[in-house]
Amino acid sequence: MIKVEQLTKKYGSFTAVDGISFEVEKGEIVGFLGPNGAGKSTTMKILTSYLPATSGRASIAGFDVFDESIEARRHMGYLPENTPLYPDMKVGEYLRYRAALKGVPRSKMRERVGDVLDLCHIADREKQLIGSLSKGYRQRVGLADALVHDPDLLILDEPTIGLDPNQIRTVRELIKNLAEKRTVLISTHILPEVEMMCSRVVVIHRGTIRASDTAENLMKNHRSVGELRLEARAGDGAAGALRSVAGVKDVTETSDGEWTIFKLRLDANAKPGEEIMKLARERNWAVRDLHQKSATLEDVFADLTTADK
Repeated sequence: MIKVEQLTKKYGSFTAVDGISFEVEKGEIVGFLGPNGAGKSTTMKILTSYLPATSGRASIAGFDVFDESIEARRHMGYLPENTPLYPDMKVGEYLRYRAALKGVPRSKMRERVGDVLDLCHIADREKQLIGSLSKGYRQRVGLADALVHDPDLLILDEPTIGLDPNQIRTVRELIKNLAEKRTVLISTHILPEVEMMCSRVVVIHRGTIRASDTAENLMKNHRSVGELRLEARAGDGAAGALRSVAGVKDVTETSDGEWTIFKLRLDANAKPGEEIMKLARERNWAVRDLHQKSATLEDVFADLTTADK
């Protein structure tokens, strides 16, 4: 459904996207992850024909997004990070206007607008001014707009940003339901959502692809994931001593009264607990707690995007 080949975007001497390649197959829900400034939004704007690329190729449903942009956009619905709505228009009026712009035939317009009003649970807001809606309802209107021409593909850029927990839950359920019949590429900073919704994850950092796999495989196989927590009364130099233990990648420490909480980032499959207890006995540390937690997608994301590799 999406094919990207050696895509590059430069702004003068700055390279925002640097020769990336990836594919999204029909029926997949793919999470597109990266920190601010990584190149996510730039890539999405190129895919949706909002921006030209400097070089490389990209296609939607087999149509080149540069040379055949009209055909490509017929297969795609796009929800940008800041949904551009007209606050002085009523919901139904706006969706009919957008349907006309997207080429929905007049004979089918009433049906399509009615379908997306129902699908996004905003039929009871059809005659309400968009400017009077809450952030959550405006986001639903944006989704309805993206769906009104019945596309095969949805590209969603931070669809839950700025929403409260209840609104996030509602929009997340909407997306999961929509994805049953569509391919979805979703950019988000909320990593638990990615684990719940996405069949695969693509991680971009500094304009390059750092990983592409299922969340489960990334957590299982990446070389630098995992954390061990140690709570102890330890003397000066404890953090340095812990860093010297085999399998420990980094150590951070915070104070909890007379106790110090050490968080140790570990190499994959490292289990240094026994060695740390031996070190504690040798140095007469009083240990209150020691436990190792399973790797999370957040661990993988941090490791892929906080250092040059």
